[in-house]
Formats: sequence, C-alpha cells, structure tokens
Amino acid sequence: MILRILLWVVCFLAFASPAFAELNVVATLPWIGSLASDIGGDKVKVTTLVKANRDPHEVVAKPSMILQARRADILMFNGLELEGGFLSILVESSRNPKIQPGTAGNCDCSRFVEVIDKPVIVDRSMGDVHPLGNPYYHLSPKNISKVVEGITERLSRVDPPKADFYKMNLAAFQEKLREKQKQWSSYRLRGEKFLPYHKLFEYLAREFGFEIVGYLEPKPGIPPSAGHVEKIIEMTKRAKPKAILGTMYCEEEELRFLSQKTMVKYIIVPHDVGATAACKDWFTLMDQALAALE
Repeated sequence: MILRILLWVVCFLAFASPAFAELNVVATLPWIGSLASDIGGDKVKVTTLVKANRDPHEVVAKPSMILQARRADILMFNGLELEGGFLSILVESSRNPKIQPGTAGNCDCSRFVEVIDKPVIVDRSMGDVHPLGNPYYHLSPKNISKVVEGITERLSRVDPPKADFYKMNLAAFQEKLREKQKQWSSYRLRGEKFLPYHKLFEYLAREFGFEIVGYLEPKPGIPPSAGHVEKIIEMTKRAKPKAILGTMYCEEEELRFLSQKTMVKYIIVPHDVGATAACKDWFTLMDQALAALE
C-alpha cells in the first residue's frame, strides 16, 4: 500500500504538475534564445532553430523545425519579416494551438521596440527591402532592454507560478545592462565613418553616434555589380571611412577586393550570438561588435 502511494506521488510530480516542468521555449535566432535563457534560467528549455552562420532570409522550414514548434509552449521570433521564408509555414504546419498568432505563446519580439527605416513606398525595384522597417534592432541596448521586459511578461503569462522568478532575472539583467552601458560608452565611435556591406548596423550607428556613408549592396539583398563597385570605390576615396563592414555570411572576397582598391581595411563584425566563439550571449556579442568597430 505504501509503495503504491509513493508511485502515485512520483507520477503526479512528473506528469501532472506544470510547476515542476520546464517551459519549452523555441527561439528562431540565437540572440533571442540567449535572452530567453537569461530570463528563464533553469525553468525553461530553450531550442534555437537558426544558426549564427545562416542568413535568416535564406532559411526554409525543415521537418525538424516543425517538430520543435509542435512541442513549444512559446515561440519567440525577431519579426518584421526577417524570418519570412519559414516562420508562417512553421507556425501553421506545427498545428500547435499554443503558438498561433494572437496567443501568449506567439512572441514577436519586434512588438516591444522602436522600429526605424520604415519605407513609405515598397516595390520590387527596391530589392529585398523590409516593408515593416529595419529588422536588426538586436544591436541596440535600448531596444534589448525593452525586449527582455516583453519576454519576461510573456513567460510570466504562459507560466504564472514562476513569474516572480522571471522578474528577478529581469532585474538582474537590467542591472548588468546598466553597468555594461557605462563600459560601452568609453568606445570612441561618435563621428566615425563606416561602409557596411548590408543595411545591418543602423540601430548601432544611431545609438553610438557613428556615420554610415553607403552600402556595398546597391539594394538590400542584391549583390554589387562591377559598375556599382566602381562607384563605391570612388565614393570611398572621397568619404574616407574608417573601415568596410561585413558579417560572417557576406562574400569576403568582395570585401577584400574593395579594401585592396581603396586601401581601407575591412572588418568582419559579429552579428549574432555564436558568430564567434567569444559571442556566448547577447552581452558578449555587443562586446565583440563594439570592439571590432573600435
């Protein structure tokens, strides 16, 4: 009889009580997964779908990704159509009622931030332009402060018994962010000029005061032609940027060619958690990105 009672208690704790279960969080991008881990701690299990070396624009939904979405208690994503090639298929095909649009488990992180670069008119001639605004807001400490607040609210809504735990981790994150911002303010980037390959550093430039003088891409998502490269070479000689900026999924050969023609160095800037071995979380991502620019 006692053995039967003990077995019943074990089964109850293992299967019947959500308070003892990890919350299954699925994040599309590494930086989102990093923030979910910071706030969720050991109360959540975080699965990240896209690796740092992949361009989110080119990712397609795979059966393994759909399976992860089917198991999710909450799906966290960048939004602003950055995951446009796979997100809607993922959500629909998962048939998971917890993560459908309009539910607490469908967490669009862009809803928490101030979006810039919203085009007034959009057509095909503009290239791979984002009609809802620039989606690379994760390189902005001000925006990330709002994102972690939003993530905390969503985790607390989906998992109310652990709300105090999530809020405690939020307070610790915000305190660390305030200390890091004091450190980052020592970087002397204000007034410097840079030439990026892709329109990825606008939030960072706005927050740290540097100038973007042009782009190696003639239009978003369109590789530069020989004619455009010649124009960029002439512009670069006039503007004299400090460096040409690329990421790990840019064509480094094009960056090297432009650097040789203009005598301006090129830098591969970490763009997401996991882009380098040192980028272990969002804070170290920012450390590495700012250090590269400095």
